[in-house]
Amino acid sequence: MRIIPESELIINADGSVFHLHIRPEQLAGKVILVGDPARVDTVASYFDSIECDISSREFHTITGSYQGKRITVVSHGIGTDNIDIVLTELDALVNIDLATRTVKETFTQLSLVRIGTSGGLQPFVPVGTYVAATKSVGFDGVIYFYKDNERIRELKFEEELIRQLDWKIDRLLPYVVSSDETLLNRICGADIVRGVTIACNGFYGPQGREVRLALADPLLNSKIEAFSYNGEQITNFEMESSSLAGLAAMMGHRAMTVCCIIAGRVAKNMNTDYKGSITGLIEKVLERI
Repeated sequence: MRIIPESELIINADGSVFHLHIRPEQLAGKVILVGDPARVDTVASYFDSIECDISSREFHTITGSYQGKRITVVSHGIGTDNIDIVLTELDALVNIDLATRTVKETFTQLSLVRIGTSGGLQPFVPVGTYVAATKSVGFDGVIYFYKDNERIRELKFEEELIRQLDWKIDRLLPYVVSSDETLLNRICGADIVRGVTIACNGFYGPQGREVRLALADPLLNSKIEAFSYNGEQITNFEMESSSLAGLAAMMGHRAMTVCCIIAGRVAKNMNTDYKGSITGLIEKVLERI
């Protein structure tokens, strides 16, 4: 049996995982993920009781109870690289014996729902719409570092994406991963649009924003907006869904992302005062998770 070296999985002196600073008994099986550490307090304000409240860097964790359900809410900060940290450490908390540094014989599955904000790419997802990613397109490359990633990728969709977008970004190929269908059906009602979400490895150039530097493919966003395959269109941009869907699928966890559209990339409008909309989405996820 492989013993995981101390350098590969760092455990703090108090028995918590290195970045999140939480211990196995402090993690619930239902996990809500948010980007902003302050949004953890917003989610937890609905809890009937709170067990723990832990902050470490951009990672803020609160575990508590909501209407009889034990739930953990964790902030992951911005970007797919942070998702790699958070997913690996959450998985370690339930599937690795931290004392012996060995994988447990019995697998424990987590249900992970990311609540985020996003930019809309289609007229049918205007500002204020809630969009769940049935598929996530990764412009980030994170899951390519893990063996056998092909088994969880939508390879035909990837081929069509590269063809229709006339892909020109050198040395980076998009990947596509589906969200967990059971979790999607549980969270999504008629009040949440199902779409295809792109996760980018940046906010400006990777999402087609041109500030001072020229873009490698200035037509990429218009091609993304025109993309259609098997009746599916790309609905929105954000920055985390692909590595969440990909890593969770490889690890065996259920995961999905649902976002509130706060910017219309086609209409070029923006709602900077979106807290009311995001709390509405939080309430729906808490009721349904």
